[in-house]
Amino acid sequence: MIEIWPAIDIIDGQNVRLTEGNYGTKEQMKRTPEEAIAFYATHPQVKRIHIIDLIGAKQESPAEQNTIQQLIEKSTLPVEIGGGIRTLETVLYYFNIGADYLIIGTKGLTDLAWLKSITLEFPGRIYLAVDAFKEDIALNGWLETSKLTVTEMINTINDYPLGGVIYTDITKDGKLNGPNFEITEKLVQISKLPIIASGGVRNAQDIKKLEAIGAHAAIVGKACNNDAFWEGLND
Repeated sequence: MIEIWPAIDIIDGQNVRLTEGNYGTKEQMKRTPEEAIAFYATHPQVKRIHIIDLIGAKQESPAEQNTIQQLIEKSTLPVEIGGGIRTLETVLYYFNIGADYLIIGTKGLTDLAWLKSITLEFPGRIYLAVDAFKEDIALNGWLETSKLTVTEMINTINDYPLGGVIYTDITKDGKLNGPNFEITEKLVQISKLPIIASGGVRNAQDIKKLEAIGAHAAIVGKACNNDAFWEGLND
């Protein structure tokens, strides 16, 4: 089975989820971030923890450094961090406090020269988050849109030494109605880089279908908080 990377989204130190990236839909999850990390680590399919600083993404600079450092220290699994990472100083800060991987979004999508330099300095440890309304790329915490499509972006960065590309269809995010299999499969076919699927994953059937179309891993948010999701994986 493909790798599962559970998502822990942070606002004010709390484990929350949004729907379609709308900050007004904030919903607190039943486990604290610390409890979630401990719980996810008990499942063999989980190979890393995906942590996003949601306020950092919105304000374009990190906002949850203390919480994130504590979570990195508590995790027995590799951790990847995203949200508001737009400078080399921030990249160095997170690597220095123990992050294993970093997720670059808006800055990498809008400054390809900077993205390439960062990936050359840290090959295999930087992931590009391509969040989109289907194929239209979103920027700045999903509050703005880019002129480039997802396909155009993949073709542009195909030879960068990225760890992979995280594709999220925002129209699916937080709804538990299944990921965008069609575009995910299309990206797998044109990309030289690993494609990580995100947004809408609800059950073991979705995971198996993503594996069948060639996704390297699946980032799972709301569904990870349901015991039935984990029971289905073990059937």
